[in-house]
Amino acid sequence: MPTTLRIATRRSPLAMVQTRSVAETLCKQDPSLEVELVPVQTQGDIDKTAPVTGPISGKGVFIDALRDAITQGRAELAVHSMKDVPATAPDSLALQTFGRRADVRDALVVREDAQGRSLVDLPPDTVVGTSSIRRRALLATLVNGIATMPLRGNVDTRLRRLDEGVCDALLLASAGLDRLGLGERIAQRIDPEVLVPAPGQGALAVEFNARDDELKDRLRSGIHGDVEDCVRAERELTRRLGADCAVPLGAHGVRENGKLRMIAVVAAPDGSRLLRVELTGDDPIELGGQAADSLERLGARELLGNDG
Repeated sequence: MPTTLRIATRRSPLAMVQTRSVAETLCKQDPSLEVELVPVQTQGDIDKTAPVTGPISGKGVFIDALRDAITQGRAELAVHSMKDVPATAPDSLALQTFGRRADVRDALVVREDAQGRSLVDLPPDTVVGTSSIRRRALLATLVNGIATMPLRGNVDTRLRRLDEGVCDALLLASAGLDRLGLGERIAQRIDPEVLVPAPGQGALAVEFNARDDELKDRLRSGIHGDVEDCVRAERELTRRLGADCAVPLGAHGVRENGKLRMIAVVAAPDGSRLLRVELTGDDPIELGGQAADSLERLGARELLGNDG
């Protein structure tokens, strides 16, 4: 192992906080280790032509440049939000969860004059800003008369747009708000069995050269078995369905009484149809595959637009 470990990260405040948390954990484990952060601009970060209210799709826009930093030798490690990582990875790279999972729930954020409201309290003319197709579709299945608008950018940008009146409320990940110390902005943390999170939501991922056995050994201490198993099941479901963040798919795995339990949903983009399955099992890959098979039998591929 080099005495200095270079870690590639996006430049957003949330990405930097997450990367520093991984670095601090590794340095506590080995005080002789020095860490250098390598900020990288991804395609999603440098696309200045799309307005902040425009859509952005495809997980690769936030990941590919970080992977390039590893394969080109500019960094040994990259830190991601697991929900942003495509379900398939290059064979040359290894991917694992790191640390305990943060709050998996989606968060409703409202302006100060509307504090105390929950989803069911929102007036019919409320406009909710979110960049997530999953959140838009599932919200439509839960609440009637609520409009949504695409709103992208980092967390601070979205909060500023909310406070400026661009929209009336936001749906964001609780994990990101908590990690940025903005948990007090959350009006409601929504039950993950009601608004099912994105696969991998709340979990951090580290990615590195698959042949780097020394780094693999160093990172092994960051694996928490239940987190790794639940995320593997969720990602296997995603892989089997050929889905990514541009489709209305949710999955939430938990360990209960020694078993893995997973809820998975696929929705029509307009919320007119919702498919939902709940299964338990022992093996995360088998569980993810079984959930995918069950959703396919219900017509998931048609809703996801990849029925061919």
